[in-house]
Amino acid sequence: MLAKDNIEEGEVLFTIPRSALLHQGTTKVSALLEREKASLESPSGWVPLLLALLYEYTSSQSHWRHYLSLWTDFRTLDHPMFWCKEERDRLLRGTGIPEAVDTDLSNIGREYTDVVLPFISKHPDLWNPDTHTLELYTQLVAFVMAYSFQEPQEEEVDDEEDEEEEEEEEKAANPPMMVPMADMLNHVSNHNANLEFTPDSLKMVCVRPIHKGQEVFNTYGQMANWQLLHMYGFTEPYPSNSNDTADIPITTLHKVVTQGIQSDLEQQLVEEKWEMLHEMIQEKGAFVFGKQGCLTDTELHTVLKVLCMSMEEFSEFKDNEGWEEEEDEEDVRISLSFSNEGLPTLKASWKRLIHEAARLTVSSYGVGEEDRDQALIEDKAARAALSSRQLSALQVRYGQKSILYRLMELTKS
Repeated sequence: MLAKDNIEEGEVLFTIPRSALLHQGTTKVSALLEREKASLESPSGWVPLLLALLYEYTSSQSHWRHYLSLWTDFRTLDHPMFWCKEERDRLLRGTGIPEAVDTDLSNIGREYTDVVLPFISKHPDLWNPDTHTLELYTQLVAFVMAYSFQEPQEEEVDDEEDEEEEEEEEKAANPPMMVPMADMLNHVSNHNANLEFTPDSLKMVCVRPIHKGQEVFNTYGQMANWQLLHMYGFTEPYPSNSNDTADIPITTLHKVVTQGIQSDLEQQLVEEKWEMLHEMIQEKGAFVFGKQGCLTDTELHTVLKVLCMSMEEFSEFKDNEGWEEEEDEEDVRISLSFSNEGLPTLKASWKRLIHEAARLTVSSYGVGEEDRDQALIEDKAARAALSSRQLSALQVRYGQKSILYRLMELTKS
């Protein structure tokens, strides 16, 4: 979408009434979906919307048929889930995307077999397993990933006595919905428009001046290139994505800590520390680093502090059942310590663990890949010869490795 004239900051580009949104509450089969919602529960929470889309997309009488006719041909969707496994594993090795896609495909298959298929088989007047296949269901999942919107949860002011209880009972995210017009806009991290939600409508609002002839860009959120490729099927060219990140798996840090252990006593101490950390940080699977430093600094600080304790310090730590909750000032100090400016000033033992974990993570991309990727990034003609998949994979790999090499430089001895 291009601007036909200059657009000022704050100007509303278009408004979509809520009656024009397509979701499980507006579909023709909404009453049925609401009545049987208990049988449609799944980890994704997307089944009601996907059933609505299965019905509307294949119904010649759909109220949304004109909108649906504008949808892209599903055969052109190029998310990594539609690449063959060999190509996915080869081009995206080390990025985390192949593992994420394998999980997605397993979950989609299970959801279709266990929830969707039994439901549509009960309602042959509305759905047909021969038409509403797993293939179509998977395509719709990818389409929803790429083109739907989720309304943010309303922020509520809690009474002090209810605050703890509210924190424990985290609200479920609002289900996704299809938003005509808004789904036409492309994403960049340095966007110039943003979708705002009001009780009666959704509004696309200009957030900085757009000059005549410039493209109007929305934002899908602070998305790293690996997330953009995984969920939307595209990347931003290196180095324009200011939200790019690289992950260091916690298991990699564990591997670093266990290297060079020389006694059973050392091994036992490390495993005791790791067991306690597993309880403290729970499901955190990786430490995330961005262009300006660590984005999971509090968790990394906790892990490094415990892992580098002496036997006596760890014994005292266990006796005290950990440490007291960090104050806000301490959180700020930790954030600064794990920024690019603060990393070189960390304790030598902490820097060694981070450096080695980053080095091992880089090695997971494959031997010799760094030089080849850098040559491609710097050679415009060579990049032009790449397929779209090869180019997207290059942008993800090189962006992640650049962050990791920078981290290694900041933490070298």
